[in-house]
Amino acid sequence: MRLSRYFLPILRETPKEAEIVSHRLMLRAGLIRQESAGIYAWLPLGLKVLTKINAIIREEQNRSGAIELLMPVIQSADLWRESGRYDAYGKEMLRIKDRHEREMLFGPTNEEMITEIFRGSVRSYKDLPLNLYHIQWKFRDEVRPRFGVMRSREFLMKDAYSFDLDQEGARHSYNKMFVAYLRTFARLGLTAIPMRADTGPIGGDLSHEFIILASTGESEVFADKAVLDQPIPAIDTDFDSREALDAIFKAWTTPYAATSEMHDEAAYKSIPEERQISARGIEVGHIFYFGTKYSEPMKATVTGPDGRETMVHMGSYGIGPSRLVAALIEASHDEAGIIWPDAVAPFDVSLLNLKMGDAGTDEACATLYKALTMRGKDVLYDDRDERPGTKFATADLIGSPWQILVGPKGLAEGKVELKRRKTGERELLSMEDAIARLAV
Repeated sequence: MRLSRYFLPILRETPKEAEIVSHRLMLRAGLIRQESAGIYAWLPLGLKVLTKINAIIREEQNRSGAIELLMPVIQSADLWRESGRYDAYGKEMLRIKDRHEREMLFGPTNEEMITEIFRGSVRSYKDLPLNLYHIQWKFRDEVRPRFGVMRSREFLMKDAYSFDLDQEGARHSYNKMFVAYLRTFARLGLTAIPMRADTGPIGGDLSHEFIILASTGESEVFADKAVLDQPIPAIDTDFDSREALDAIFKAWTTPYAATSEMHDEAAYKSIPEERQISARGIEVGHIFYFGTKYSEPMKATVTGPDGRETMVHMGSYGIGPSRLVAALIEASHDEAGIIWPDAVAPFDVSLLNLKMGDAGTDEACATLYKALTMRGKDVLYDDRDERPGTKFATADLIGSPWQILVGPKGLAEGKVELKRRKTGERELLSMEDAIARLAV
């Protein structure tokens, strides 16, 4: 993509309303634009990151055996009355009426709707276990939206819902998502710690939040450093093996780790002082097991092996892709801008022509652009008629993992400069060697 033809509305000044790093950089780098309080348009650069995050989430959900569908954004109030949550949920729920005066709502979550879909379609225990997920925009009317997409009113959510015959099966489904989340966040370049957490308005008696440590985090968290030594489950993890998944779950949850709501001061103080972690954290995922909380009032049953009707046991599992974009920036940035992990970077390479109109640099950039794109690399070619300093600042701000600097002086020696954004390391290479290095 030529930058001269791309829509990248970079801001020179930091907006006053942006309180945290991710909000400032997302606005300055042209990832998002605020349209209303807590509601943002996702501009092309931000959408590319969001799409890549969604792709990794989908791959790991599918690997675990979850099945994708898509539910409506607008839900009937009657479903929520069945579960008993319509009046209890609070003002965060945006309640509306259609032209026929039917009470509707803009879905903040989907436990009721997925239960209705399940009960209308599944009859026998032979169809279990079942885990259905979707990636959909939600709305929660936060009283004080802040920190950009970190705490917005409209947000993108991956929510999955498991159905099992009994508690034992439901725990296995819970462990599947636990392991899938560990793999997902690791692939995104994040160190996410699963912590015992309060179930909140979702309900249930088993819950873990996946937290990344960051000074701007909303949550106060406590942990044993031993949890950071646990290996990420391998790509060939057998999700059908209860023993294997239970072992992973126990290994990750044995070291102390809890949010402030579930914090046990005595247990924490028993950890050797050099291993104690007391910090702020950002929630990037939340999983729940809640048994028959929804299936019982909504009469979601299956015929069991004994021929009797049995209430199914359920769980729900959320990841916020839009929130993850901000979390990634909070975890990886410097004074110059964003430093994207390779897996989710909007562009793999920023190609900087330091003297547009020069026959040599123009030809070299055209050659590099063609060669890299043919090798599957997503290249942003800065072909603007701007000073080199402006191009350097733009490349650092948007955070492509690699930069290729092409100028007359280097080309006179048959070289271009390759820069690794994360480390700042620079190297002079021939064009052929630069292409070979990036084509890996």
